[in-house]
Amino acid sequence: MSKMKTNRAAAKRFKVTGSGRIRRPKGGNQHCMIGKSRKRRRRLRDNDMVAPAMQERIKLLLPYG
Repeated sequence: MSKMKTNRAAAKRFKVTGSGRIRRPKGGNQHCMIGKSRKRRRRLRDNDMVAPAMQERIKLLLPYG
């Protein structure tokens, strides 16, 4: 049987942490930063964790996860 392929779109968006949780970037910080408040831009900086309800769905797309 052939190997399961990684979903490339998911691989670019998600990373699996050492403990097995999934990190994701926050949306809305690619452009138009001038119109956003400094507080909002600061909140968008760090990565976020995927909700536990969605983790299993995403792990199916990442066979190494």
